[in-house]
Amino acid sequence: MTDETEADPELMEQGRKLFLRPCVFVAGAMTASQLPGATLPEIAFAGRSNVGKSSLINALTNQKALAKTSQTPGRTRQLNFFDCDGVVQLVDLPGYGYAKAPKSDVKAWTKLTLGFLKGRKTLKRVMLLIDSRRGIGDKDREIMTLFDQSAVAWAVVLTKIDKLSQAEQQKVITNVQAEAARHVAAWPGVFVTSAEKRIGLDEIRAHIITLT
Repeated sequence: MTDETEADPELMEQGRKLFLRPCVFVAGAMTASQLPGATLPEIAFAGRSNVGKSSLINALTNQKALAKTSQTPGRTRQLNFFDCDGVVQLVDLPGYGYAKAPKSDVKAWTKLTLGFLKGRKTLKRVMLLIDSRRGIGDKDREIMTLFDQSAVAWAVVLTKIDKLSQAEQQKVITNVQAEAARHVAAWPGVFVTSAEKRIGLDEIRAHIITLT
């Protein structure tokens, strides 16, 4: 995590213990009527297709296949909800930026996602995942602006940081943090992660604890 302060060790320990408890799939929604009840604090994960949302959720929850991963961009066509021991609910949002999905499907998924983001009172934070190898792209910028306009609180999570050299890491962190800081709804920091190498997981868990 890059911020003015480091994550509190006590919060990290609380987060570690929380995600050792059962996290289970509770619902998949392709329409507004299929959305589960808004009873728990919710943390949503957004990002381009293949940015690593499912892999990060699996790593955070210490599971291998809680969130289904796919090599096919755009395969996640619904909002998937995971209940973590009745304390917090994680939401895997459909990836954006997929080119091969039918336009009618894209329109439907986008409408549902936007409706969820704008109308979900229990939504505490959207974690916007950015592939550290690519940095912020035009589609990401569109989503950032949309979050601002919808008054959705969000934070940047850089994924696959282990694929970069130290110099490359510092460059992308600096650039992404500077761009995110220009957005009114953005949390003032950047989470730096690798699901494969288990980097940055404790910091995200600690952040989630502060929102529950």
